[in-house]
Amino acid sequence: MNRQIHYQDLGSEKPYQPIWDYQEKLLQQAVATKTKLRTEPGLDLHTQDHLLFVEHSPVYTLGKSGDIAHVLISEEAQKQKGIQFFRINRGGDITFHGPGQLVGYPILDLEQYRTDIGWYLRSLEEIIILTLGDYGLKGDRSQGETGVWLDPGEKGRERKICAMGIRCSRWITMHGFALNVNTDLSFYDHIIPCGIRNKQVTSLQRELGTKIDMEELKARVLYHFSSVFGATIIPATTPEMTAEVS
Repeated sequence: MNRQIHYQDLGSEKPYQPIWDYQEKLLQQAVATKTKLRTEPGLDLHTQDHLLFVEHSPVYTLGKSGDIAHVLISEEAQKQKGIQFFRINRGGDITFHGPGQLVGYPILDLEQYRTDIGWYLRSLEEIIILTLGDYGLKGDRSQGETGVWLDPGEKGRERKICAMGIRCSRWITMHGFALNVNTDLSFYDHIIPCGIRNKQVTSLQRELGTKIDMEELKARVLYHFSSVFGATIIPATTPEMTAEVS
């Protein structure tokens, strides 16, 4: 079955908490639908998939298994620089979100695709690898490290360009990926990104030496997302969706 994924671009400079709450709401709606279908299997109901794009205002997020020691900046200094901080319920360690970075939050029912978290993460990586290829960059995987890298096999040259961390409940996903496009990379100086020492972080802008058109990049990511998951992406038009994060 060709699934439909409801897509919404939530805009730029968006604070973290309302978007996190919105993801949680969409996840819980899907979980409630699955619960109802199990108790009343004859109902004409189905879960709905979503894909949210956003650029956050500056924020550090620490995953549930992350180490606070990987945050190298004091709370006071964070406030002075206008950076928020959240402990959140995804996997992974510390990462940064901010302007010029494309964050993608898929809320998908993996029971309609494949109930395999490893496959899901490799699929997200593949979308980013294909997108980077459109810009002439060879994205790759680094053994044992989730996300997308450049030159992961060349010691001293390894550069992470896309971080990933997810949560999955009843096979419904949330959180997702963060691709550095025109990101101010100095924010990474104050953390040990993803808890990985002695490796660099990069962006499309740094690698190509020019600012990237974000709208064009989003279109490329959407194209590859549709292809990798074998789904049709449609605009989300429900007024409630827009109101949630305005």
